[in-house]
Amino acid sequence: MTVADDAGFMAGALRLARNGFYTTDPNPRVGCVLVKDGQILAEGWHAQAGRAHAEVDALAKLADRTQARGATAYVTLEPCSHHGRTGPCCDALIEAGVGRVVVAMQDPNPLVAGKGLRKMRDAGIDVSCGLLQAEAEQLNRGFIKRMLTGLPFARSKLAMSLDGRTALANGESRWITSEQARRDVQNFRAESSAIVTGIDTVLADDPSLNARVDFAVKQPVRVVLDSNLRMPLNAKMLQLPGETWVITCHDDPDKQLRLRDAGCRVWQVGRRMGRVDLSEAFKLLAQQQINTVWIEAGAALNGALLDTGLVDEWLLYVASCALGDQARGLFHFSQLQSMAAKKPFKFNAVRQVGPDLRLTLSR
Repeated sequence: MTVADDAGFMAGALRLARNGFYTTDPNPRVGCVLVKDGQILAEGWHAQAGRAHAEVDALAKLADRTQARGATAYVTLEPCSHHGRTGPCCDALIEAGVGRVVVAMQDPNPLVAGKGLRKMRDAGIDVSCGLLQAEAEQLNRGFIKRMLTGLPFARSKLAMSLDGRTALANGESRWITSEQARRDVQNFRAESSAIVTGIDTVLADDPSLNARVDFAVKQPVRVVLDSNLRMPLNAKMLQLPGETWVITCHDDPDKQLRLRDAGCRVWQVGRRMGRVDLSEAFKLLAQQQINTVWIEAGAALNGALLDTGLVDEWLLYVASCALGDQARGLFHFSQLQSMAAKKPFKFNAVRQVGPDLRLTLSR
């Protein structure tokens, strides 16, 4: 098998992994291709937590399990070596008698982290790792970051006019951007583990915070950062299927109980400058197996997030309109006294979405 052949089959495994892009949380997206004598025997992918992993899914699709003897398995993530909801995938490949395993990247999960590779090598399988690793890492940025840092991968969505305004002075903001941009946002919501907003946005807009798409999706958890437990008991999101979490720093047991009775899950973290400690809140989300956070919030929360380092990407939708200097801005923070104190961003990508632009930024 040539290097080009290996790369082609691994690219196929990466495409398969994307079949579970909207459904695998909190597990990573993984694909597997079984090949023998240059021909694909079977393909598999992980579709949902609790269901077969990609390797087992591919093996199950063989007409005869003995076909796997001497075959090569191309897998986008190191086969697991531990017992979770399912058995170890490295054991399944060993028992099937595969002769070679090509892996895109090592699993960052400390429960695996090289143990699966080692176990297969000890069983006499020819194992290599690192083919199309960058592409594999891109597929599971949230899972990888959570495993390595104890924090989720976080994106904040912003929308503004050409003159940098997000809403009129009276608060009206629907709609600055186009229908195409709003559909684009729904896709990003769908791939996220949680949608985070602040209580001010809930009180002003009563948002649904769900993914409104026409394909199968595991709905993200709705998370409201609510320092003083002002969450309305009749909020629209509480009437919808799925989970709503409230993260607070307020220890009023009666208010917390009322929210729980209304269907919320309430978490209490520390206080910083009179508000929810954002670092503690994001660590809590990671501890609850939240891989990817999508933030839709107002100027106050986005201003507070600017200095935390918790946001990995800022997605800024720019509409071709102007709202004037009396309208509201993107970020609220203390007035800067010099240009040396400005807050820089890096432009990573620019894409047109309908009549609007989507800027991908990092700090």
